[in-house]
Amino acid sequence: MYRRALMDGIFAINKPSGVTSSNFLTRVNKIFNESEVFKPALDEIKKELYRTQPKGYKKKLRQLKVKMGHGGTLDPLASGVLIVGVGSGTKKLGGYLNGSVKVYEAEALFGGSTTTGDSEGQLLTISGVDHITREKVEMLKKMFVGHLQQTPPIFSALKMEGMPLYEYARRGLPLPRKIEPREVQVFELDFKDDCLSTDHPYEFLKSEVDEDGTALVDKLSGNPTLNDHKVSFSKEYMELCDQDESLSRECEPLRIVKELPDGFKAPLLHFTSKVSSGTYIRSLISDMGRALGSSAYMVKLIRRNQAEWDLEKNVFDIEDFEQDAKIWGPVLVKVFREGASVNVKEELAASGMDENTQGHEQESKRAKTED
Repeated sequence: MYRRALMDGIFAINKPSGVTSSNFLTRVNKIFNESEVFKPALDEIKKELYRTQPKGYKKKLRQLKVKMGHGGTLDPLASGVLIVGVGSGTKKLGGYLNGSVKVYEAEALFGGSTTTGDSEGQLLTISGVDHITREKVEMLKKMFVGHLQQTPPIFSALKMEGMPLYEYARRGLPLPRKIEPREVQVFELDFKDDCLSTDHPYEFLKSEVDEDGTALVDKLSGNPTLNDHKVSFSKEYMELCDQDESLSRECEPLRIVKELPDGFKAPLLHFTSKVSSGTYIRSLISDMGRALGSSAYMVKLIRRNQAEWDLEKNVFDIEDFEQDAKIWGPVLVKVFREGASVNVKEELAASGMDENTQGHEQESKRAKTED
């Protein structure tokens, strides 16, 4: 029996790529609502409300669901740690939304920018890549680690004059004012060994053709709403520039290319970054591409950590909740009670073994009874 008091708290789950955070949370909520784990708590709440609320309200009790919210959205393309609050645990999500440190692993392609900053958008510009070296990539650490004034991407849910920024972009409308940059912090930036490799599974985006036969990349590249923002280097790097005149304060000149050769494979940008809340990895990737006189767009993003929640240790997978609730229920309750200190992977394995052992014992008892 799971008492109501035990069914409030925080846990983390691995959101898969290809679904919005909201839709994924709806899927988890459906599993919880239909499970025996939450049924006693929901029944207790219904009983209390039925006793205290007016008759008109009582009809709504049939639709009563487990209260849930998340502590920081992930783009549909992104996967990884999604922190979820349940019941009164939703009141604790504010700290994750506004003040938590996150670790991301990202992959991007040099040579192009898109309307959204990732592979979900349309090709915006095509740029040269032959001049990019490993040494230049490593230089990006100096340029971007530290305190940055980062401009959020135009394709984001941030609002201006009551309308989401992405609506201005979709309609081709000029912004009422420039998007205000916000201060973020990049604590660490580590580039993987396969940076600049072309041995990867990603196909470079092709420009779509408009109704009049014009390549969209030619039209979109002239849209100031999509292209107008300044790349800012870290405050720490700019201070280094004051001491070392050989360092440049400006991006390399953009090398625009009209078309790419057949079979073009874009060089890969692969890194992990530890960042503050509010940091847009899509914007960071775009700015790093522009800093090198090229462009870049994101093709993969994994949130590996958020605050104390670690993808490899204390995070559930959706498949865990599709098992018998007798396996995951006790583990979830333990996480609600003890927090991120619980090793979810180990606890699930142990819970599964306990359930199997109990099943074997019951079968043995039945067999002895039949004998």
